[in-house]
Amino acid sequence: MKFLLLAGSPNSLINFRGHLLSALQASGLEVHAASPDLFPDSDIRRELESKGVKVHSVAMSRAGMNPLSDIKTLFSLWRLMRRIQPDYVLSYTIKPVIYGSLAAYISRVPQRYALITGLGYAFVEQQGSRKHRWVRKLVESLYRTALRHNHKVFFQNPDDESLFKEQGILNKKTPAVVVNGSGVDTQYFASSTLPEKPSFLLIARLLIDKGIREYAEAAYMLKAKYPQATFSLVGDLDENPNTISQQELDTWVQDGKINYLGRLKDVRPAIASSSVFVLPTFYREGVPRTILEALSMGRAVVTTDTPGCRETVVDGHNGYLVPVKDASALANAMQKLIEQPKLIIEMGRSSRVIAEEKYDVHKVNHCMMREMGIS
Repeated sequence: MKFLLLAGSPNSLINFRGHLLSALQASGLEVHAASPDLFPDSDIRRELESKGVKVHSVAMSRAGMNPLSDIKTLFSLWRLMRRIQPDYVLSYTIKPVIYGSLAAYISRVPQRYALITGLGYAFVEQQGSRKHRWVRKLVESLYRTALRHNHKVFFQNPDDESLFKEQGILNKKTPAVVVNGSGVDTQYFASSTLPEKPSFLLIARLLIDKGIREYAEAAYMLKAKYPQATFSLVGDLDENPNTISQQELDTWVQDGKINYLGRLKDVRPAIASSSVFVLPTFYREGVPRTILEALSMGRAVVTTDTPGCRETVVDGHNGYLVPVKDASALANAMQKLIEQPKLIIEMGRSSRVIAEEKYDVHKVNHCMMREMGIS
């Protein structure tokens, strides 16, 4: 029996689905993984192949909607599936879900599944331009066409499931299952000792939709009152039009308000040196992996009351939920933790328990494999 896992980026196959690939292999399946940019000299390709995974590179542009490029993607996936003839296909992220689901149907793959790992830019409610409305309608239409051919669709939070059902994107006959995000390796992200001084950390791509500006604004407010507090930022600028500017970032650093750590391959030391994790996003997340990593390492979390984020925090128990785009509310929540350091300790302990009981990656993968009929 063959299983094909289809991703939109090679990094995610290791960072987000590595444990799932291993679990599928342990069940006796021949496991294949496909994504764009899995070149022969790729470190990720070599790592996957060393684990016994059969690796395939496919033609796929992660961003944009060029009809000719997307037709090429569909043909590339169809040709791959006709060649390896998988018994199961599981695809995740927008383009793999849409074109992978269609290719699996055309190729008559017996078992077809999709995982919705968040809705992204197209579904951000605050976007109001004509172009954005057109993009959203197109994405909804493509999802609607593709998902009707799947045997089951997994969601990472109940809000996304409800939206797809309410908008008729998901056919009533297609079963839906909500899983607890991508899970987290609670042994790798082990609980660590808290630093003595209040220190806040945000890890994300440096997009406006991730609440980077609100975090910086809150840092400016709090640094004036509590100079001992530190505010760190991990992530990188990219070509996304919603990214913050290099000039903005440089100003925050030069003003001494933000400690910029750049992009880190291993975020554990950054989390260990922080006492509170902050993610004021209004992006349509699935369940942010960074929050799960912070929970697992025993950190209080301050995040927005939005889909995917609200599931990770019991307000007042292991952190605080704040409104989107509200730097003052964000600063107030962070201030409570500065002024009551015992809360940081208590909430951190609660976060670790939540990670172990709800978000352990092995529990999440077991749930998905059971729903796909794999023992």
